[in-house]
Amino acid sequence: MRDSVVHIGLLLPEVLGTYGDTGNAQVLYQRLRWRGFDAEVVPVGLGDPVPSTLDLYLIGGGEDGAQALAAAHLRKYRRALTPESVVFGVCAGLQVLGTRFRGLDGVDHDGLGLLDVATEPGERRAVAELVATSPDILDNAPLTGFENHLGSSKLGPGSEPLGQVVRGTGNGDGTEGAVTDHIVGTYLHGPALARNPALADLLLTWTAGHPLPPLELPEVDRLRGERLTRRRRTS
Repeated sequence: MRDSVVHIGLLLPEVLGTYGDTGNAQVLYQRLRWRGFDAEVVPVGLGDPVPSTLDLYLIGGGEDGAQALAAAHLRKYRRALTPESVVFGVCAGLQVLGTRFRGLDGVDHDGLGLLDVATEPGERRAVAELVATSPDILDNAPLTGFENHLGSSKLGPGSEPLGQVVRGTGNGDGTEGAVTDHIVGTYLHGPALARNPALADLLLTWTAGHPLPPLELPEVDRLRGERLTRRRRTS
């Protein structure tokens, strides 16, 4: 964290904010405030330059046209987002962070190349609760969220999956999301960081450069338990 205030960059919320993923910024803001840190959410709109001075960056979900528009804008400021940056992308954000994505019109669009992921339209839209395992860095806590996408994403050797699908579709090959360095992409909505506090704290730990004190939030544990239990009952 570069100074006493943690700056959370919310990229293009008016374009990639269809599924409530802007809530991820509020989750990070509040988890920092509960720990005594000053924090500020910095919206970066379409047409605004992307500053390289923010502490972490969030990219949300959106439809095909909005996604292509966002990718074209963000490519102009690719240098602001480096492999050392902490970046979290959801759904369209995951695809924009990748190397390439194909729209429903068959047109290929270049991504930012921060994740080794290429995406094409799948055979059918995935609309369901998604549950996945998580890696050791998340203490193997299950990942949970709601997916609503048509994309089928293939990871190259430069990225690792965020998790393995237990229920749902995820990337389409049994894996969910992608991670390279401190860049994370996922198909989890919810907002994802409200439903997966360990993932939120991993991003904040990377931002701080050291572990943060734990938070005791029984209501968050109850939310996670309810969502996971409900998904098992409806399977």
